[in-house]
Amino acid sequence: MAKTIKEKFESQIPALREERTKLVKEHGDFKISDCTVAQAIGGMRGVKGMVCDTSVVEPDKGLIIRGVPIMELTKKLPEEIFWMLLIGKLPTKDELAGFQKELKAHGEVPNYVWRILKAMPKTSHPMAMLDTAILAMENESIFRKRYAEGMSKMDYWEPTLEDAMRVMGTIHTIAAGVYRIKYKKGDLIEPSKKLDWAADFAKMLGLPPKKGETYDMMRLYLTLHCDHEGGNVSANTCHTVGSALSDPFYAVSAGLNGLAGPLHGLANQECLNWVLETIDKFGGAPTEKQIEEYAWETLNSGKVIPGYGHAVLRVTDPRFTAFLEFGRKNLKKDPVFMTVSRVYDVVPEVLKKHGKAKNPWPNVDAGSGSILYNYGLKEFEYYTVLFSVSRAMGMLTQLVLNRALGTPITRPKSVSTEWLKKQVGMK
Repeated sequence: MAKTIKEKFESQIPALREERTKLVKEHGDFKISDCTVAQAIGGMRGVKGMVCDTSVVEPDKGLIIRGVPIMELTKKLPEEIFWMLLIGKLPTKDELAGFQKELKAHGEVPNYVWRILKAMPKTSHPMAMLDTAILAMENESIFRKRYAEGMSKMDYWEPTLEDAMRVMGTIHTIAAGVYRIKYKKGDLIEPSKKLDWAADFAKMLGLPPKKGETYDMMRLYLTLHCDHEGGNVSANTCHTVGSALSDPFYAVSAGLNGLAGPLHGLANQECLNWVLETIDKFGGAPTEKQIEEYAWETLNSGKVIPGYGHAVLRVTDPRFTAFLEFGRKNLKKDPVFMTVSRVYDVVPEVLKKHGKAKNPWPNVDAGSGSILYNYGLKEFEYYTVLFSVSRAMGMLTQLVLNRALGTPITRPKSVSTEWLKKQVGMK
């Protein structure tokens, strides 16, 4: 009989705890990183000071989920990715079926959540609506109830997983409801008892299925954005809040607030804006020559070309490649996607000649917006909500892992500018 995700994870915990205890006991004084003044002032970029086992981002390879490059997982369902993030391996067919059934059992959105969302100002940002709904659902937290009753630290992971399943089981339904309420798309659409998580999300949004093509698009989108190490703003914020033993509703809501920032979650809409501006300027899908001209015009005006460059990667983001392959298969005649594809053929060489970009290659945001736009999602400010539904998988699995391993509260030491000046001998 197939094990549940709880049973599977529970069987792994003793070995994981033993491994971490051994690392600290035998190698606790081993130095893994140095920190420069520039890094301390510049947001700790590149400082190795966290542990994240769900995924890593290699500069020359891109996102790797539990040792598997993301390009090898593009045909998998998001539910399989969630299982893999937590357990370390993909589920069997029976395990997947059982997990999907569990998610649907955790899928009830309380009526008070809908009342809150409908009562919010009509001008509310969809991200504010999403994270407010998740925070309001803290009322449902099993962890908070169990902690108040008193339980062993060794058991913290169990109600955390229960809460994580509730967030995972409802966030796509809430996000779809936000879309329909915010943009006056009509009545809420009930979840399906048969569709998988991503397909159900697309259905509840009210998107035309296009013979299942829309469902495939949503599965790909939610898989590609699932996780990105532990140091990005949303994951790091969620981890920090969770390290104080705040339950997953508090922690994920906090992480979503970070994802709403223009420097973290808005990139795909900025990329799409630039592409649409290009199309508008030339009266249709531009030629490669026209794209080159507009790229230089953008750079010479002191602006950047959105979607090109990445803080870690030094190659084309494999997630962009996955979207590119999907688009070339399904959107060959779409002018927006055609432009994205041609931009990829032109802009890297322009950036190389320009000489200021450390990485002239596209990241995932250079292509994702054009895909969403084609399938009917044309409300740009909603794009970060889609990102959030996916990234919740990484945030939740990291929370459960850290509770199981007893990861302590996050508390880095800060220093003053005066202290830095003294260290470097600056008068």
